[in-house]
Amino acid sequence: QLQASGGGAVQAGGSLRLSCAASARTFSTYAMGWFRQAPGKEREFVGAIRWDGGSTFYAGSVKGRFTVSRDNAKNTVYLEMNSLKPEDTAVYYCACGRTFSTSPSLYDYWGQGTQVTVSS
Repeated sequence: QLQASGGGAVQAGGSLRLSCAASARTFSTYAMGWFRQAPGKEREFVGAIRWDGGSTFYAGSVKGRFTVSRDNAKNTVYLEMNSLKPEDTAVYYCACGRTFSTSPSLYDYWGQGTQVTVSS
């Protein structure tokens, strides 16, 4: 089970940090991904981190502004979001899977989502 938190409303240029806590003791063996879905749009990849934290990958639209990290001792993955833009407004989801991937179909378990709203 994954529980995402940390969403909220912020002005453009601001920052937020999302957290995703996992209940599984096997958390440290899973790759973790962050995705987002804006109203009327398909779910899109944001960033991912390998099971050991040794590698990350980001969508071009967030690269340099967002950072994915994880603390396997706390079974938690984070999404640090800086220099937020109105176009970052979406519901953000965390997910875990056996494959370090940008494709949502390769993730097995999903959190419930947390709303991020960025105003101009």
